[in-house]
Amino acid sequence: MTNKAIPASSGLYAITDCKNLTNDELIKKSDTILNAGVALFQYRNKEANQQKKKELAKELQLLCQQYKTPFIVNDDVALAKGIAADGIHLGQDDKDIKNARETLGSIIVGVSCYNDLNRAIVAEKDGADYVAFGTFFPSLTKPDANKATIELLLKAKSTLTIPIVAIGGITPENGKQLINANVDFLAIISGLYSATDTASATKAYKHLFK
Repeated sequence: MTNKAIPASSGLYAITDCKNLTNDELIKKSDTILNAGVALFQYRNKEANQQKKKELAKELQLLCQQYKTPFIVNDDVALAKGIAADGIHLGQDDKDIKNARETLGSIIVGVSCYNDLNRAIVAEKDGADYVAFGTFFPSLTKPDANKATIELLLKAKSTLTIPIVAIGGITPENGKQLINANVDFLAIISGLYSATDTASATKAYKHLFK
């Protein structure tokens, strides 16, 4: 069952790399990624102060609106509310789902579940629209993250009814095994934003879903 809050039933989930790029580089690459076509787009920014973070969010949100792609904010409930984002993604140390729902209403709510199926079961019960597991492969973004397995994905797919996102070190070469385990979305950061040819990289990931 695919939650109606998410327009696409499967596909590529782009997550911004705000740490390693200038704002201009980020905007340019994001435009290329969105033009090539992704199912979901997440703004993940751990570095900037709130004003700069909001300004960049608005620029990226306009791009997402242009390409009719859901714009999801990572961690920051206040920012998501302030710019009327399409969704929020919550990590381990963020507000719980019920509190986020009270603040944000009926937008998309995603939850990081790392390698913890019980956390995902609780998240679904509490009203999450999708859950994310990872990391599956060595990750440049989170080198010390907990390792998730294909077996976990298979268990999750047989237990949960909401969509499942896989994240962590996913490449066009290893991503197919996750799709074969019936994951719904592949979340990519470095594989898109560190690519020399951003458009070709995006298309290579999209091709895995065919």
